[in-house]
Amino acid sequence: MRSGDSLEGLLSDKTKMRQQKGGSSRVVTLLTCLQFMFAVYATFLLYYMSPSIDLRSKPDFSWTTRIAHQWKQFIIPPHVVTRYNQEANSVVRAESTQPSSPSEVCEHEKIDFVQKKSNDAVMIKLKTELYQEVLDFQSKSFGAETLSQLMAMKSKWDLRGPNKPKITVILNHFKRKTLCAQLDSLLGQTLPFHHVWVLSFGSPNENSLKRIVHRYNDSRISFISSSYDFKYYGRFQLALQTEADLVYIVDDDMIPGKKMLQMLAHVAGTDKYKNSVLGSIGRILPFRQKDSSFPSYRKFRSKEAGLYLPDPAYNITVNKIVQVDFLSSSWFMSAELVKTLFIETPFTFMTGEDLHLSYQLQKYRNAASFVLPVDTKDKDTWGDSEHRLAYVSETTVIFKDVVQVRDDQWWRALSTGYVTQWAAMYPQKIDVLFYAHSVDEVKALEPLLLKFSSTVGKKAYIVVSGGNFCPCEDAAAALKWPKTVCKEKRFKIMDLGVGALSGNSNSEVPVVQAVYASMKGLIKIHNPSLVITVADTDSNVKKALKMATEANTNSSTLVLLPKSSVSKVLWMADIRSTALPNWNRMKIYVNIITQTRANSLARLLKSLSDAYYIGEEVPITFNMDSKVDEATLKLVNSFNWPHGPKILRRRIIQGGLIRAVSESWYPSSDDDFGLLLEDDIEVSPYYYLWIKYALLSYHYDPEISLPELSSISLYTPRLVEVVKERPKWNATDFFKHIHPNTPYLHQLPCSWGAVFFPKQWREFYVYMNMRFTEDAKQNPVQIPRSRTNGWQASWKKFLIDMMYLRGYVTLYPNFPNQTSFSTNHMEPGAHIAAKENVIKHNKADFEVPLLKQDFKNFLPNGKMPAATRLPSLNLFNQPVSLKGLKAAGAKLGQDILKCNQTEIVTVNHETGVPSHCTRF
Repeated sequence: MRSGDSLEGLLSDKTKMRQQKGGSSRVVTLLTCLQFMFAVYATFLLYYMSPSIDLRSKPDFSWTTRIAHQWKQFIIPPHVVTRYNQEANSVVRAESTQPSSPSEVCEHEKIDFVQKKSNDAVMIKLKTELYQEVLDFQSKSFGAETLSQLMAMKSKWDLRGPNKPKITVILNHFKRKTLCAQLDSLLGQTLPFHHVWVLSFGSPNENSLKRIVHRYNDSRISFISSSYDFKYYGRFQLALQTEADLVYIVDDDMIPGKKMLQMLAHVAGTDKYKNSVLGSIGRILPFRQKDSSFPSYRKFRSKEAGLYLPDPAYNITVNKIVQVDFLSSSWFMSAELVKTLFIETPFTFMTGEDLHLSYQLQKYRNAASFVLPVDTKDKDTWGDSEHRLAYVSETTVIFKDVVQVRDDQWWRALSTGYVTQWAAMYPQKIDVLFYAHSVDEVKALEPLLLKFSSTVGKKAYIVVSGGNFCPCEDAAAALKWPKTVCKEKRFKIMDLGVGALSGNSNSEVPVVQAVYASMKGLIKIHNPSLVITVADTDSNVKKALKMATEANTNSSTLVLLPKSSVSKVLWMADIRSTALPNWNRMKIYVNIITQTRANSLARLLKSLSDAYYIGEEVPITFNMDSKVDEATLKLVNSFNWPHGPKILRRRIIQGGLIRAVSESWYPSSDDDFGLLLEDDIEVSPYYYLWIKYALLSYHYDPEISLPELSSISLYTPRLVEVVKERPKWNATDFFKHIHPNTPYLHQLPCSWGAVFFPKQWREFYVYMNMRFTEDAKQNPVQIPRSRTNGWQASWKKFLIDMMYLRGYVTLYPNFPNQTSFSTNHMEPGAHIAAKENVIKHNKADFEVPLLKQDFKNFLPNGKMPAATRLPSLNLFNQPVSLKGLKAAGAKLGQDILKCNQTEIVTVNHETGVPSHCTRF
């Protein structure tokens, strides 16, 4: 209370407030009554305005009726009311004539025939044997459980608890009268379904099917129809709409036993089979015949035609879960897997949805297809409790044109990477799988493909992208093959149809996905040693091929060849299949020793740049002593090397030639190889190919044992270097009784262009460290009659000593007129023209012609001879066996470890340190 307010004033204010409050209450009461009256009026008005109410039959009991008459005529035109009344009356009449239970509208299929049984003893034997082979293979490789074993496995779905799966069942009907039998079976399932969708696409029985569904009067059962026949794929398209966990798609000839949903859901919840599609009937596709072709899956009296499982006609019952190539008549899977069916456009929409589903699931989801086993004594476990409708010949494909389409479809799947049971049971082994993304790439790869195809014992196929990129027919024409090769059911050329999948998309995903998924399967089927494509192919293709080859556990190697190099590596077909996977393993390091001969170095660099490297990375290192001149530095700095990294190394303190060479390279792995070149050397354009061919032939072939090989020479000597008189020598004449141009093994290492092996180079480092002193004459090794005993400033002397003591050899080329892969120009340097060097050097005795053409044609029979056929020479160019070389070194008895005359020193090849003596 504010000061100054009086009690009388307050009382007067309260009186006025009570008067105002009373007036407001009366107004609210009046408005409420009016609202109630209007609501009653509106209710009557709406009722009488309904089109279903005939106002003419109602008494004119109030003014509301007259208003309703007027308003109804104004709001709803008379012709609309008339039509509505007619439809309503027809519904009433129809309902009054419909029966009151499903049994009164149900129709049933007459099964008045007996399942056909074959009496063909030959066929029964063939099919039984094949089924047993399949089952034995799967039992060993993947495991094949019985029904009781499957049901004992742990499953994610708690079928008796709260974690029950939601299952949508899709029934597709056309003419059969089996709907009621199917619904009765589904309503009696031990595991209830979530929804049943009854589909009728263009069915002449639509009204009958609709009446049946309505009369079951179950909110979980729905009827979906269309006047257009979506045929076999429509039900799967509809399945994409389900919100259930699992979907069960059932043909109209299947009446599942009452335990099927429980069995299917349990198996689908196991870790082993959760990524699978399950069913009751399946087919195993054809096996390859003796003529390397595949027969029709409908070929009669042929074991190779595959199997239909189970097949009561031949007494084949599935008592263990069996993987098949595709399922028929019913499919049970997670709803998530259904969408995989539509990644690729089907071969045709007229048939083959069963095969397409299994093919796509395996290709893109690594999901397999399985037929569940049954308990022969319990029909409730059968996928088709009648066991007749789905197995009679009348219900399977018998029309010739449809058989042809389905044959084309499964062959297309197999030839684009579908790993069928045949492919799993009989993994192939080929040498090369070529891939061409365009017709130009086909033409570029043609020489090598034809070389492999024409080489005895070699096998190679080509895969083309297909579609708009490279159709099979165009590729065949480019290879001068008949176009019929694209239709034959034998492996030769395979069309992936990548263009059809990618369409006009600008995304890289379709190409990567299609090439990867298909090539992954093809590589798994054929296990090629090499996958070859051109180096400048589409980057997405290279990415996909790289992933596909890496996914193969059987050592397939991706080779990217520049188009210009394909014709230079035709000798690839002559390499043993066991060595081919090692194509990319070796890394060859070019190591140049230089100091003050810029002109000589420029000549060497030009020859290196002009050589063929077939797209491989080749690091180059320049090793310069401290006294390197300015011209050499400028040349080295400005030199561009596009084939790999360029490394520059320069000494602070002058080391001399021994250190310059021996310390120029050290391997970081057993696959590193060092090519040592002094700057007055020049190489042939084919030098790198010679090294690679030799390494693959004699070092990387697991079937060849040549541990004595420690280096590969590019140079062919014209003199016997270690003899005092240095007599001339011609390998072509010397080996003419064997073959004038055979490569040979020589105990002498080469310093004028040679590749050294990592294990022996580590060994050489340790050996030289233990033997090298300031006074080289203190070296205890004295090889009888060798002028190397007097060499003082040569790293090569120490290498000769080690090779002599341990029986190591170098591989040398041998071509007409000593034509070689390197030559020595004999220019002044540390040895040549040095003051202390009293030996005169005639340039003609050292400078040899460089090979300017493909050397393959010079080799015996056009290829490297077998390792056992390589002749071997000792230090003095005398023929001695490899064992004889070891015996000479052991007899000398001057190695680091003391061994007897039947033993040589063995080292730890990781460290190069001698470890023990070994008998040879």
